[in-house]
This record gives sequence, structure tokens and C-alpha cells, in this order.
Amino acid sequence: MERIKNVAALHDLASYGRCSLTCVIPVLSCMGVKVCPIPTAVYSSDTGGFGPVYARELTQEMVCILDKLRAIPARLDGVYSGYLGSPEQAEIVSRFMHERACLRVVDPVMGDDGRLYAAFDERMVHAMRSLCRGASVITPNLTEAALLLDVPMPAPLSRREAVDMLDALHRVTDGDAVITSALLRDYPDSVCTIARDEESARRAAGGRTTAPRAAAFRAGACLPVAGSAPQGLEGTFLKYIRRLVWFIASRLLIFTIAVSVLLCAFYMCMNTANVYIVLGDGLEKRVEVILTREDAPELNNYFHADFLSADPALTAA
Repeated sequence: MERIKNVAALHDLASYGRCSLTCVIPVLSCMGVKVCPIPTAVYSSDTGGFGPVYARELTQEMVCILDKLRAIPARLDGVYSGYLGSPEQAEIVSRFMHERACLRVVDPVMGDDGRLYAAFDERMVHAMRSLCRGASVITPNLTEAALLLDVPMPAPLSRREAVDMLDALHRVTDGDAVITSALLRDYPDSVCTIARDEESARRAAGGRTTAPRAAAFRAGACLPVAGSAPQGLEGTFLKYIRRLVWFIASRLLIFTIAVSVLLCAFYMCMNTANVYIVLGDGLEKRVEVILTREDAPELNNYFHADFLSADPALTAA
């Protein structure tokens, strides 16, 4: 039986809203990973339009929790950091990651929409650069990538600019890099995730395993832009809601077509039965009236009055 993998997730925890740990825990759990949450701060809600929030950093609590995990000692297959409230927290996470010979994923949460978050300054940017250095994978958004590289926030990127930025990020970290929430000129109506394409890079290098880090790149997960892109668990939830709605709509369409076909078949059968009745019982009654020369009002049940008045055999009878 395959052993369940354990991942320490160091993120903030918002009581109301969908972000950070409330997003990370269910998503990783659905992937078959056991999540060991280590909250870096608690908030009354996320900062997505709920007004002023209550916030409390948990730096000292982080230190105590990590010390206890070392004492167990906890078996971890990965360490995943997200929002960190201060440079001190970044240093604590960096030391913890360096002690672990496992997958180390850093989401250097610092800003968005071309701006550094108001709670941070250049000290946080320097701390994040140091943390990213020892990561296996870093996943900055386009704003955070520009902050890490100390370059101006770019407009929508060309393919060449995306390759250059991705290549530059590989000089910031000893691991790999993925740029999220990127705008590309090739995909004007989409928000893209940009990553290295290992197979294409090897082909571009003629099969050598030492291919340039960004010799080729992949622009995947291009999500249509509709106002603002859904984030966190909300985006994941909406994706599955759309799939459910499409599934239900497609089944309703199939059901409607099937019912329509059955109704058409029933209508045709009814018409066929009526024709049979007219051809059988109606013609038999007509012959009876012609032979007996009696008035038979029942014929009106089978034939239209105009047909009966125009029938020469009946008129003669």
C-alpha cells in the first residue's frame, strides 16, 4: 500500500472568505496528500473587499510549532509556504526548509496588480529572495516575479519577454520557477500560467540533458478574463460548478431529445392506428350502408361530412 505523503503548509488563515489555508487544505487533501497546517497569521476575513480586518501574526506560535515538529520528529515529504507576515517569518521558514531534504515549494506572496502589498516594504522583498534561493519550486505571480527580479512591472508580455523573465527567475532560485497570473500578448483575453517545457527544451538542445533552463516554455492553464479572475478555492469551486452545470445541461438535452423522439413515434403510431380504423371499420360500415340502403350516422365517426356527400355510392344508396 502506497504511503500517504505529508506536506507542511505555512499560510495565513482567514475566518471568512476563500484563500490560503482554507483553500490549500481541501485541494491538497483531494490530491491524496495529508496537510499539516502551520498558520502564519489569523485574519477575520480575507482582504477581498470586506473592509478593515482583524489581523494577528503568529510568529512566536510558528516557532513553537516548528520546534515540536522537530522534536517528534515529523516525517514530511514537502514544505509549502505562502503568505508570510514579516521578514522574520520568512527567515524562520527558510531555516525550517533547509533542514528538510524534501520538496520545498515557495509562493512568494508579496503583491499583485503591479503593487507591493501595503503591509510590506523592501525588507520583505529581500527576505523573499533569500527564501526563494533554497526552494525546489517558486510560484510568483507576474507582480511578484518583477519584485524578485527588481525590474519594472511589465505590460502584457510577448513570448520572448516571457522566456527572458522565466530564465531570469531561474537565477533567483536553485530550483524551478512558474509564473502565475500572467498576461501574454498571444492570449489577450486570458490569464496564463507560464512554466518551463522540459521535453521541448531537451529537443531544442538536441537531446542533451543539460538544456538551457528556459530554452522552451509552456503557457498553460489559460483562463478567460471575465472582470477579474477567480482566485483560490473560489476559482476551483467555480470550475467544478461549471462542469456540473454542463453535465446536467447535456443530460437534459439528451433527455429532451429522447422524449421528443418518443412523442413523435407515439403521434405517428396514433395516426397509423387512425388510418387503420378508417380503412377497416369505416369501410366495412360504408359497405354495409350501401348494401342495406339504410341511413348510418355512425359513418360520421369515420369520415368527414364533405367526403360522405361526395361519395357517389352512398348518394345512390
